[in-house]
Amino acid sequence: MPVTPVVASTEADRRRAFDQFTQSRLDREYRLAAIILRDASEAEDAVHDAAIQAWLHWPDLRDQDRLDAWFGRVMANECRARLRRRKIGPLTFSEPPDREAPDALSALHEREVLHAALAGLDADHRIAVVLRYVADLTPKQIAARTGSREGTVKSRLHYALREMRASLDAADRAWGGRG
Repeated sequence: MPVTPVVASTEADRRRAFDQFTQSRLDREYRLAAIILRDASEAEDAVHDAAIQAWLHWPDLRDQDRLDAWFGRVMANECRARLRRRKIGPLTFSEPPDREAPDALSALHEREVLHAALAGLDADHRIAVVLRYVADLTPKQIAARTGSREGTVKSRLHYALREMRASLDAADRAWGGRG
């Protein structure tokens, strides 16, 4: 994809450059925000607010090679702020599991436990896990996107996975005790 010039000669050129840059990224950012925030409406709002922030600061950006990392950082900061402002409620399902197939119940349980383990993480750890394992970014790319050091990202991933493993193990013990 060609690099969009950040510095534009006219307001129309500036708007066109910004639109071209953001439109190619909004779907990806929405998917990540929806996973991080676990709420489609809030993810839409987060992407919208991040795009507004990016537009307001678009003229300040000079390094065209870092546009993706810059916009990713704006998006990650918006998700982090939203997570800190609210407490995530339990995951709810609109349809009951198929009662005839025990595998469907197990799959539903596993998905619910995984979502609960992810929801139990603080904002920085959750963002690191989603960017690493859903967006498939490297720790270096996550660091650029979140404005953290690479070592900090690795540490967050380590502790987040340890916390998630403990949560999953506890859920497995509880699930096994019921059967």
